[in-house]
Amino acid sequence: MLQWWIGVGIAVAVAALGLLTPQKALTKAGVVHAAMLGLIVWGSLGWPGFGIVAVYFVLGTAVTKVGMKEKEAKGIAEKRGGARGPENVWGSALTGALCALGYAAWPHPLWVLGYIASFAAKLADTTSSEVGKAYGKRTFSIVSFQPVPAGSEGAVSLEGTMAGWIAALALTAIGFALITRSSALAMTWAWAIPCWIAAILATTAESWIGATVQEDIAWMTNEVVNGIQTTIAAILAIAIVVLWQAIA
Repeated sequence: MLQWWIGVGIAVAVAALGLLTPQKALTKAGVVHAAMLGLIVWGSLGWPGFGIVAVYFVLGTAVTKVGMKEKEAKGIAEKRGGARGPENVWGSALTGALCALGYAAWPHPLWVLGYIASFAAKLADTTSSEVGKAYGKRTFSIVSFQPVPAGSEGAVSLEGTMAGWIAALALTAIGFALITRSSALAMTWAWAIPCWIAAILATTAESWIGATVQEDIAWMTNEVVNGIQTTIAAILAIAIVVLWQAIA
């Protein structure tokens, strides 16, 4: 129970910091929803879980600013200068929040694995997209492999793809480093590779969804697709580990 009360304090601190400072990473509504996320994560997973989402937020915000002038000149920069609103917060973090709550209700390390995989996948997606839009020399459709303009749905580039893979690896490593410092969360480094692979596969699936069905379904916004991607990552990571353990 104490951990949840600490979470309340963290949420208040996040809200105060976001609303009372001239930060441009979140809209005012985005700050409130980020504070709610902080409460859920700290209450469920403590400081290691909060540290993971904090690292994701810092790195994701930083990569959004990469090559901003180039992206603005091309007309493919994120809206509001990259400031995240409630839809962005939950599109990126709803799966992670559900995994955290799952752990709070039924403590099992597989929930934590899904949690890390979801954020690793989302950071990979953000990084590959932002780096690719700014610095991708040649962009192709993930479906037809034909050249398409940078910023198109389902467009991929070598530069963006490699950056995304590195970002997923970095967040996976940081996540496991934080989680394994807490004996209560009982994680093993052996699960890091399945986590990274799941993040990469989910990011590839997200690009495919964007190129094939997103434009044909009115309710399938970028935020919905992000939620699908992070869910795929969490489920894949858990499934790989469960299958691995079953045949080992």
